Amino acid sequence: MTDGLEDSRPSNERREAAREKALQLRTSQQKKERRNKVFLSGGIVVGALAIVAIVAVIIVSAIRPSVPGPANMASDGVVIGAGLKAQPTESLAADATPVPSKTDPTGSVVSIRVYVDYLCALCGDFQRTNAKQLEPLVKDGAVTMEIHPIAILTSHSGGTKYSLRAANAAACVANYSPDSFWKFNNALFVKQPEEGGPGLTDAQLKKRATAAGAKSMSSISSCIDDGRYKNWVTSASDRALAGPIPNSSVKKLVIAPLVLVNGKQYTGSLKSASDFKAFVLQAQGDSYSSTATPTPTPTTKP
Repeated sequence: MTDGLEDSRPSNERREAAREKALQLRTSQQKKERRNKVFLSGGIVVGALAIVAIVAVIIVSAIRPSVPGPANMASDGVVIGAGLKAQPTESLAADATPVPSKTDPTGSVVSIRVYVDYLCALCGDFQRTNAKQLEPLVKDGAVTMEIHPIAILTSHSGGTKYSLRAANAAACVANYSPDSFWKFNNALFVKQPEEGGPGLTDAQLKKRATAAGAKSMSSISSCIDDGRYKNWVTSASDRALAGPIPNSSVKKLVIAPLVLVNGKQYTGSLKSASDFKAFVLQAQGDSYSSTATPTPTPTTKP
């Protein structure tokens, strides 16, 4: 009996060890399955949230109401000409395609177009550097200045959406007091708010419009308060970002400001008035050369 018991112990121990190892394997597998299930559930939740976010963006874009644009901005911009007065245009109908401004076929009047975000520091640099030298040229009719307010920095003002509100205010002035637009546009770059800050309040925007000599301030005030042209500003900004930019070879807006002189993009210093003046003179010369009637070459009689 003793010999039999001694012979059976190793076998029992082996079976017990095998059972213990099997139990450990099952426990480990169960933990792994639970962990995978958690990961899978989490992945499904994250994926579902991502899908919901995408759908939400699509829905918001789809249900964004289409509204008519402001008067005097049928090209998505205001054209300022002789006497610093805005060229009148009809209001752009909801969902209508903007009408590019006509350029001077003779090349004698320089066409300058700028796409500006009122929170954009580089836009401010360009405006403050060149406004003084451009104003008499525009006033005398030698230059037209087409200003496109856009909002591409809407999320960069601490939640106040200053870019969008400022561009909306500019559209309100264009609609109700277009001949004040030149001064109002300049005023928005005086002590320009810094990117990341809250920007000007609606009340401060109204004060700058008043200081710029805007008429119909009651209409402008209510237009600013109810954000009348915010959806239009967003659509106009989207058009610029998608491109192409009319009357130029520029495919789309990449960075503000976009400055075009007779359709040619200015890429020089935004803080050098002399550099920009030289570019304007060169563009004017190129336009004149391309439109001038060639002088007939005299021929000798046989």
